[in-house]
Amino acid sequence: MRDLHFPGRSPVHAVNGLCATSQPLAAEVAISILRAGGNAVDAAIAASAALCVIEPYNTGIGGDCFVLLSKKGGEEVIGLNGSGRAPAALSLEKLKAQGVESIALNSVHAVTVPGAVDAWARLLEDHGTMDLAEVLAPAIRFAEEGFAVAPRIAMEWQFLEGHLAHDGDAVAQLLKDGKGPAAGDKFHFPVLADTLRRIAREGRKGFYEGPVAEDMVRKLQAKGGFHKMEDFAANAPSYVTPIKTSYKGHEIHEIPPNGQGITALLMLNILARQDMGSLAPYGAARFHMEMEAARIAYDARDRHVADPDFAPVPVEKLLSDKMADELSARIDPDKRIGNLSGLRDPLNRDTVYLTVVDRDLNAVSFINSLFFGFGSGILAPGSGVVFQNRGSGFVMEEGHPNCIAGGKRPLHTIIPAMMTHKGKTVMPFGVMGGAYQACGHAHVVMDVLDYGKDVQEALDSPRAFPGAEALDVERGLSGEAKAGLEARGHKLQETFLPHGGGQAIFIDHARGTMMGGSDPRKDGAAVGY
Repeated sequence: MRDLHFPGRSPVHAVNGLCATSQPLAAEVAISILRAGGNAVDAAIAASAALCVIEPYNTGIGGDCFVLLSKKGGEEVIGLNGSGRAPAALSLEKLKAQGVESIALNSVHAVTVPGAVDAWARLLEDHGTMDLAEVLAPAIRFAEEGFAVAPRIAMEWQFLEGHLAHDGDAVAQLLKDGKGPAAGDKFHFPVLADTLRRIAREGRKGFYEGPVAEDMVRKLQAKGGFHKMEDFAANAPSYVTPIKTSYKGHEIHEIPPNGQGITALLMLNILARQDMGSLAPYGAARFHMEMEAARIAYDARDRHVADPDFAPVPVEKLLSDKMADELSARIDPDKRIGNLSGLRDPLNRDTVYLTVVDRDLNAVSFINSLFFGFGSGILAPGSGVVFQNRGSGFVMEEGHPNCIAGGKRPLHTIIPAMMTHKGKTVMPFGVMGGAYQACGHAHVVMDVLDYGKDVQEALDSPRAFPGAEALDVERGLSGEAKAGLEARGHKLQETFLPHGGGQAIFIDHARGTMMGGSDPRKDGAAVGY
């Protein structure tokens, strides 16, 4: 239990259901769905749709979605990959012929087909109990009637004004007099409300075919994109078998590539061979070992992770005991490894993650994202759709597994996670923050299993992440920890924003209760009943 003499938040305990999100309004939406008889899937989609309105810089219907689902507290975990593909007509050769050397964050070539709406519809049809009209109703209400902008959202919105300035349609619908709203301002999305109504009436066809799709393709083609109506109509999510590893007798489940979840598992495999539990939870030795494992695992990510439909990804080899033994042996507890390249994508992108557990112990680990703030910054005016920029996750190196190609899915940073133990699901969880997410998963798992922290304490824990030139550390790291890291050869710099956010729910099967936490780095909350 936290020291009540100091500021902080306690975990939320509940019996009938619990939701943790980065916005209290969205958590309340999920609980209202559960109270109305919906299950965790219904509630998660409703909360995600609400976040696409009230946290618009992080997520939207122009983005992607990944889901892990466990039913009735059992160990089986279902995975759904809702990431979209590059337009079929796109190719490395065509881009190079245009003089394109890299995929800029605001480039139309960074826009992959949005996969989120398709994933919602598929998941709801297969595992939900409500229809799209019911679960989208709260989001439509927020978009039409308006919502009060939360503090963290207002700060980011204003910071991203310049990113939106290159697209007049984005400026018209996302800014007021060229400015982002302040905390407490009321904001509306009437055009987006109409699009959500169409999806509620027509299902996924209301987004991927007809007027909305025509509006999106028209805007993208006007920007020079290779997108066609056929690319949108052909989109489909895919069920996948989650990959997993064991840590301290618990199984950690992740979505397989093209997601970076394998990076978190590789980190845990490396750290499982170190005596992490003997180290001070927030001391230099713990952070040194964690950062070295991260540097090794992300190096492997950048060399191997790609769309398995286009390039073989050596999942079994990467997660093998032999690989873990070899990589763990590279770590010197007293010295930084000197011959590792910096991360290809060290910047702190963001997203929304949420988790819901219902009274039947159906557990959903759910993540939805535009990648960079407001994605590409490109908006389709007739539908209000802001396009993601996931295509910037590709590389333009011929022969690389993750090289850009038509119909291909890029390396994806958003990753939901699920922990199971002795045949039961015990913790759906996720940590936001772009590339940081895999490191964040390992960090939270260690706090819970090595250091005995509850979910809220684990999410409160100070964080660090290896950037391209230095370790990006939060202010929460003690001076002693920082000095110990520097003594081991690490260069440090204070991160501009804290690393991501996160949510988790722990299911206490023995007592028949659940406990949720929400990261203080965001405006969010865990809400139960």
